[in-house]
Amino acid sequence: MSYDRKLIDVGGSAISTIDVGYGPAVVLASGFLCDGYSWLPQIELLATQYRVIVPELWGHGLSGPLPTDVGSMRDVARQYLELFDALEIDQCTIAGVSMGGMWGAELALMAPERVSGLVLMDTSLAAEPAATHAAYMGLLDAVEQHRGFPEPVIAAAAPLFFSSAADDRDPALKAEFVARLRSWNPRRVVDSVVPLGRLIFDRRDALAELSALTMPVIVATGAEDQARSIAEGRAMAARIDCSFVEIPGSGHTPSLEAPEFVNSLLTEFLALQLSDQR
Repeated sequence: MSYDRKLIDVGGSAISTIDVGYGPAVVLASGFLCDGYSWLPQIELLATQYRVIVPELWGHGLSGPLPTDVGSMRDVARQYLELFDALEIDQCTIAGVSMGGMWGAELALMAPERVSGLVLMDTSLAAEPAATHAAYMGLLDAVEQHRGFPEPVIAAAAPLFFSSAADDRDPALKAEFVARLRSWNPRRVVDSVVPLGRLIFDRRDALAELSALTMPVIVATGAEDQARSIAEGRAMAARIDCSFVEIPGSGHTPSLEAPEFVNSLLTEFLALQLSDQR
């Protein structure tokens, strides 16, 4: 199934956004190097009861280039607040994977009255550890120099997104991811993808601030995620004083690799929110 995307001008650049269904607003925030269709199993389910909004990151999907004044995760959150205003979303639940969880949490800290609930999956609000920071920045340097994703970078990056069993369960997942990397527009790689990657890995340490979140929150991490560890997820849940869930059989892309588990997680979380509001 495919969905039309709206192009919403924010900061002088278009954010491509899937906007389907009716009811309380649920924003599904994608991870780095993933487009809106990484949430396809969740969109199909949730749009029967909710207004589902799936914005695509700059340089991803149909979105335009990263605005020149966006240089931090808090800047990203401010841009999404502008998007919410443009879409007339007064309040929403945000479910974010990886970078989507990073900006989602920053937005919840910045404007808590706009966020009724928060699901943080396979993400971290702590600063990037020195060893992985160096490794990821080296990969981004190679991508920038190549103006695309050279095969050694693809070989290093692809396993970070999926569990060891992904190829046996659904070989198309990793194959489609690799094909997308190989076909990425060189201009978009340089003007958006590389700067976004550096912004992610240079993110501030916001871990201590998470205790200020008062809306319902749940943290979840794939049991086989090589990019964001179980320990990082547990550390965030401890700061927030919320539940932590380990997603079985999943790597860094649980919405696609463990769709039934993620669907259950989201529907139960959203149902509890609705019952609390009655």
